[in-house]
This record gives sequence, structure tokens and C-alpha cells, in this order.
Amino acid sequence: MTEILELHGNRLRLEDVEWVAAGESAPQVRLGEAARDRVEAARAFVERLIAEERVVYGLTTGFGALSDVVVPLDRIRELQANLIRSHAAGIGAPLSEPEVRAVTLLRANVLALGNSGVRPVVIDQLAELLNRRIHPVIPSRGSVGASGDLAPLSHLALVLIGEGEAFYEGERLPGGEALRRAGLEPLTLEAKEGLALNNGTQVMTGVGILALLAAERAVETAEVAGAMSLEALRGTPDAFDPLIQSARPHPGQAESAARLRGLLRDSAIRESHRYADPRVQDAYSLRCMPQVHGAARQGLAYVRQVLEIEANSATDNPLIFPEAEKVLSGGNFHGQIVAQVLDLIAMVCADLASISERRLARLVDPQLSGLPAFLTAEPGVSSGMMLVQIAAAALTSELKQKAQPASVDSIPTDANKEDHVSMGMGAALKARESVALLESVLALELLAAAQGLEFLKPLRPGVGVEEAYEIVRSVVSPLSRDRVLAPDIAAVEKLVREGRFARIARGVAEG
Repeated sequence: MTEILELHGNRLRLEDVEWVAAGESAPQVRLGEAARDRVEAARAFVERLIAEERVVYGLTTGFGALSDVVVPLDRIRELQANLIRSHAAGIGAPLSEPEVRAVTLLRANVLALGNSGVRPVVIDQLAELLNRRIHPVIPSRGSVGASGDLAPLSHLALVLIGEGEAFYEGERLPGGEALRRAGLEPLTLEAKEGLALNNGTQVMTGVGILALLAAERAVETAEVAGAMSLEALRGTPDAFDPLIQSARPHPGQAESAARLRGLLRDSAIRESHRYADPRVQDAYSLRCMPQVHGAARQGLAYVRQVLEIEANSATDNPLIFPEAEKVLSGGNFHGQIVAQVLDLIAMVCADLASISERRLARLVDPQLSGLPAFLTAEPGVSSGMMLVQIAAAALTSELKQKAQPASVDSIPTDANKEDHVSMGMGAALKARESVALLESVLALELLAAAQGLEFLKPLRPGVGVEEAYEIVRSVVSPLSRDRVLAPDIAAVEKLVREGRFARIARGVAEG
């Protein structure tokens, strides 16, 4: 039986966005009945204003710096279509299919709030793009993040009116042809509907939500990778004691420490050196994992809070309030708060990669690890995992470059009418790229840490570390002699992106 996701405008979860974005396993999307009533009420108010020939921004006027130009009633449809055509000026590679699906869902959901003045059929058509798997071609660049994501959202709206381009059944087609093949008719946009479709933050938010959920899995993966490195380096878990965390009670720190304790439980490796090791304490990259990983947890918790609100917010302009009989122009399209938290994702990723790379560097350095140089039984003849650390260093350096905030920049646009913008789309693209780089760095650490454990056999690591080791070994055999490592790295990256290691960490917490 096909599952249904109803849109109400105010209760969409971030996990729902990922569910719809996933593709084949996605539910059918439809507008909830109570939301439909709100949308119809707002539309009736809009039509009354037009019938009374009121001069209202976005209904009977031009846009932006042309807001003082009144448009004749017989040209309102032309005005709305021209808005979408003229603003479809995106540049660069298209967004991925999951990102397009996330954006389409968010656009439909916020219109369902009933503050945008569109007809219900507009939301129905957006839902049908998802249900029939029509994916508009949305170029990834060209938005400054205020007034919302004008260019990319215009490319989405183009397909609704039978223009632009879309992917359908694996083929890139003209938008009208994609609709025809899927059994849909193009819309004719009425007053306010073009502006409601392209004025909002849903592109930066959609890309950001998918990046956030991947980043949350990456934090859990970092706990697993760090615990595995600690075992391979014969470190001590004493720094994760609950008493230490209670003396500085940041919740993220306490959660990370608890994850690490669970992953390291029942470690024979730890018992083998509990009393014989002269080291009093480990390097920061091991000892301070709760403090660093925990900071990432709390940073991402704030990102989640912001994106959950944004996913359920009306962000076009003007907004319609039929019960108060008001049409109000404001600035909910400004993406500053979204841009800032997406910048935070990039910073979190850079920091997690930085500490992961330092653990990896210790693993391959015999002076620091007590293991064979570069984790090979024949150093000199073999280079072992020398390049694993070098690759991690390269990716970590790139991550630090991406951590430069986009949200602190602004270039005035639209003849200085839009004189402060968020650059939120730039922040979203950096966040997405940063998470992917972090996943690769963590895969490199997991690969090296699993190899390090080979030299400690027959001693067994903690229960969570052992489970993670077996998952690595399900796709990559131990390195007995030099071989091409790129396929090994790609195999572990895939596991990281699928959330296999994150599930271990979360399972330990639940247990």
C-alpha cells in the first residue's frame, strides 16, 4: 500500500523532507483538507481585491524596483508568466534529483499555510511533480538569497507552466513534454501566483536540510571512527568518564562521551594495557573527542531548530492574511538566518575533519602509534597507508577553505532596492560540499583504524568498535601488501553515506 504524506504547512518534519527526497521509497504527497480550506480562503480574498481594482504590490504592480508600475488587469496573467520567465536566469550544474524533490516539497508545503494567495491547484500541481517523478532542471547558482531564491525557484515554476526543462523517466525533456508524458496539463498562472512560486527560501533550505541530516549521521560516524582509532592506538577511555562531563555539563559533550563509552565497552585491548602503559593521558585528538564532537552536536542541534521552523514558514512577499483583511509587504524572504546556520554546518564539518585527520596521522606514524610505519608489515618495500593520510590532509584543507562564511557577504541588487542580501544559496552549496568531504575524511580514518586493529590481534576491541570493524571488513580486506586503495576508499565512503556506522553509534546509545 502506498504511503501518503499530507501537507498542512506547519508540521513538516526534516525527516519527511528526506523521505520524499529519497525517490523510489517516497510517499505520495497531497494537500491536507484543512490546509486546502485555508488556501481557498486566502485566494478568495485576493480575488476580491482584484475585483475591487485595488493597487497591491505583486497583484497589480510590477516587482522589485518596478513596484510603482501599475499593471492593467487584462495583463495580470502576462505579468505573472513574465516574472517566471525573466527570473529563470540560473547558472551552473543542476541540483541533484533528491535536492529538487526536497525543494518542490518545501515550496508546496509553505504555500499550504494559506498566506500566499495561490489557488489550491498550484499546490496540487507541485505535489504531482513529486508523485509522477517529474524533476525540473534547477541550475544550482544564481541566487543571492533575498528576495529568496528567485532564479532557482523560477526554474521550478517554469515547468508548472509547461516551459523550462525537466527530467522524466531518465530523459531530459522540455517542461511541456515532460508534463504531457506524465499526463499533466500546464498551469496558467493567475494574479500573485508567479510571485508566490519564486519568492522564498526553499532552495537554500531544501539543500540545507539534506546536508544537515547527512551531517548528523557524520557526527555519529565520527564517534565510531574515533573510538576505533583510540583502540588501535591503545588509548584510554578515562577521559570519557561521566564525572568529567558532569563538571562541564554541555549536553552535546555528555552525549558524545556516552557514545564513546558504549562503543568501547568490554574491550580486551583496553584491559591488555590498563596497568602496563606508562602514558598518563592521550593527545587531544583522542582525549578531547567529547568536547569537539559534542560541540558539533550542539551546533547541528541549532541548525535543526532553525531549519525546522523555516520548512514550515511563509517566506514570499506580500503575505495574505484574509481574516485580518490585510496584504502586508515584509521581508520573510530574506535568508539570513538560514545562511548563517548553513555556514555553521561547513564550520562543523571542517572541525570534525580536522580532528579526524589528526587521529589518522597518529595511526600511520610509528613514533606516535607503536604500530608499523604506515600500517604495513613491510615498510620501505611497501608504502601502506601513507597516501590515506595525505588524501585526508588534502580534503581537510579544502574543508577549511569552505568554512569561510558566505553569510557575511552582501552585494546590493535590483537597482539598490534589494540592498542587503544573505548569500544563502552559496552557504547551502558549501554546506552540501563540506558534508561530502567530511564523509570522505571519516572513511579514510575508518579504513586506517581497521588496519591498525589487525596488528593487535587476537585482542578484541570494544563491542561497538568490533561491529564497525566487521562492517569495514565486509567490503575491504586487510592490507597485506600494497594495492590500489581508491576502490577501498570508495567502498567505505559508500557505507558512511548510507549511515551504516551512524547506526552503530545510535544503537549503542539506545542500548
